Amino acid sequence: MTIDTGDTSWILVSTALVMLMTPALAFFYGGMVRRKNILSTLMMSFSMLMVIGVAWAIYGYSLAFGPDVGGIIGNLSFIGLRGIGQTPSPVYANSVPQLAFMMYQAMFAIVTVALITGAVVERIRFSSMLVIGIAWFTLVYAPIAHWVWGGGWLAKLGVLDFAGGSVVHLSAGVSALALVLLLGRRKGFPQNTMEPNNIPFVVLGAGILWFGWFGFNAGSALSSGGLASLALVNTSLAGSAAGLVWMLLAWRIHKPAVLGGVTGSIVGLAAVTPASGYITPMAALAIGGIAACFSYWVMALLKSRMKLDDSLDVFACHGIGGAWGMLATGIFATLSVNSLGANGLVTGSWVQVGKQLIDIVVVGGYAFICTLVIGKVVGVVMGLRVSHVEETVGLDIAQHGERAYGGLLR
Repeated sequence: MTIDTGDTSWILVSTALVMLMTPALAFFYGGMVRRKNILSTLMMSFSMLMVIGVAWAIYGYSLAFGPDVGGIIGNLSFIGLRGIGQTPSPVYANSVPQLAFMMYQAMFAIVTVALITGAVVERIRFSSMLVIGIAWFTLVYAPIAHWVWGGGWLAKLGVLDFAGGSVVHLSAGVSALALVLLLGRRKGFPQNTMEPNNIPFVVLGAGILWFGWFGFNAGSALSSGGLASLALVNTSLAGSAAGLVWMLLAWRIHKPAVLGGVTGSIVGLAAVTPASGYITPMAALAIGGIAACFSYWVMALLKSRMKLDDSLDVFACHGIGGAWGMLATGIFATLSVNSLGANGLVTGSWVQVGKQLIDIVVVGGYAFICTLVIGKVVGVVMGLRVSHVEETVGLDIAQHGERAYGGLLR
């Protein structure tokens, strides 16, 4: 095993790009909440850089990527980063230092937990969210990452997930839904309009997320060659297609809202994540466009018909986007672009579709049930929700003793 400086440079840059996605997500989410809850929302995402970053180094990397135990979990050989140094791993990314691979994967774990917070902002206790985040990372993220990427049973089955369709987006989306069911609606929802405080923040966050997604998807090639180029192109095309379709869907009914357009782009980026290294660019356009339709309709159903208060639509965007992306991988994957992948439905094979469906059901079901249990236990021990007075005043003051701007809060 020889270190390739080009591959190493690309992984280091990609690590920085994916790290930037967490503060970008904080801005994306922070702009969509009411003014009195901006700092609380920002902190819920940014704090995961701290707590999950520490947990990943102490034991998370070992659970996710340590030597396999029964196809279920990694052992604790790498606890405290024992044996993780400047030489390549014999198993993962063997042209870059294992320290670089370890840190790259850390950024995935961090942003995945941060994604969940968008569903429960404006009403959950900060302390409870931290405990849920640590428990969820340990009991949900690490095992799923091992199943799919760490040599676990789904990897052995042949499931394809290039950069996190199920490990990141599906697991976070269904877990967000579970917490929403436990917490209930925000005070005043749906009678009162929960108006975003700063749509320019949302656009800024979305733009930086898109930028970071190149490291998220193209970096998952774990080399700086042609496969990374393919994943980068597919990533951008899917984001473009989904944003365009979402804008047209909204325009058909009302007006081409800025918030809808950038949301659609994020949906497309999430949907193409598992497929980005296995499909052609034209397939990426299809995946993004179809993802926008699915998420748009599910979002309308949940909010308008079911009155479900997923504050920032995490399930509709990431849960639905991730599930469709995993299925679409089984449909559009082709060995002609990646010999380490598989042929999907469009190239004449139903088999991969079945494997992807197994992943969707198992990962989605496991994440949902575990999150319900974690949330219920934390609720009994600590309580999940702030008081009515705190919710009325706003979580910035009530939970953090600060406010984003001077002047009156609303």
